[in-house]
Amino acid sequence: MKTAFLFAGQGSQCQGMGKDFYENYPSFAKVIDEAELGFDLKRMMFEAQMEELSRTSNTQPCMAAFAAGVLAVLSEKGIKPDYVAGLSLGEYSALYCAGVFDTDTLLKLVEFRGKVMEAAAEGIECKMSAVMGMDKETLSGLCEKVREGGEEDYVTVSNYNCTGQYVICGRLSGVCKVEGLCKEQGVKRIIPLKVSGPFHTKYMAPAAKELEEYFASLEFGAMQYPVIFNTTAKPLAKNETIKNQLVKQVQSSIYMEDTIQYLEAEGVERIIEIGPGKALSGFVKRTAPGITCYSISDVAGLEEVMKLYEA
Repeated sequence: MKTAFLFAGQGSQCQGMGKDFYENYPSFAKVIDEAELGFDLKRMMFEAQMEELSRTSNTQPCMAAFAAGVLAVLSEKGIKPDYVAGLSLGEYSALYCAGVFDTDTLLKLVEFRGKVMEAAAEGIECKMSAVMGMDKETLSGLCEKVREGGEEDYVTVSNYNCTGQYVICGRLSGVCKVEGLCKEQGVKRIIPLKVSGPFHTKYMAPAAKELEEYFASLEFGAMQYPVIFNTTAKPLAKNETIKNQLVKQVQSSIYMEDTIQYLEAEGVERIIEIGPGKALSGFVKRTAPGITCYSISDVAGLEEVMKLYEA
């Protein structure tokens, strides 16, 4: 059975994330204990309040460490994917799973990414909202219409998450205007998201530039599994590089719906979500209900997945 690993992104973090893994699996604990970051990773993951944990510069290393720890356990059990992908930040964990980074490089890279994204967002009054039940073409058209009002009304579709759920992001004024137009067209559910910046929009260009400079000193390894990239919803093209994709990703829209559809077309029948929560499993069920989903967000979820491979 073809299997894909999907890695959760920022926004899925939760207080105490990974503590049960740490207490039950030495290989997970080793990842946390050996991490060398600008803060105490163990305290941040297991003890910090949500306000502190949800700072972009803190969230990103915590999420990546969670994924790396889970992968260490899965590797011990010989559990491997046929494809990998991740939502935004999760793409870095997907590349790590594919062998592009070692653990130290992964954690330091996402720590840097979190800091430069946080810095790029400073001073921008922004908003991000999930719009439920509207088709993507109509929503994109509404964003385009509102953008005609000028820079203070800048808004775009930043995340094409799944069928019937798309995220708009940009200046507060622009997002609010699009929300109003959506309601006029009968949309009943619009969910404001807790974010600290206008991610996956043009406002992340300064972060993209800093990432590009940071990547210049790094050697990336070859991919051991196909990685389905956020900005194309396809494996890496011959004229592209991983570094270019990551520079583009931070300031461009994310196409998770198309990624899931690509995996379905490739014959993937099982998706294992790695990260706190079950957001990506929800995306899969709405987009490709024929794919069976499993979520490794706690020890019980991990044990359920391991049982699949015992036969």
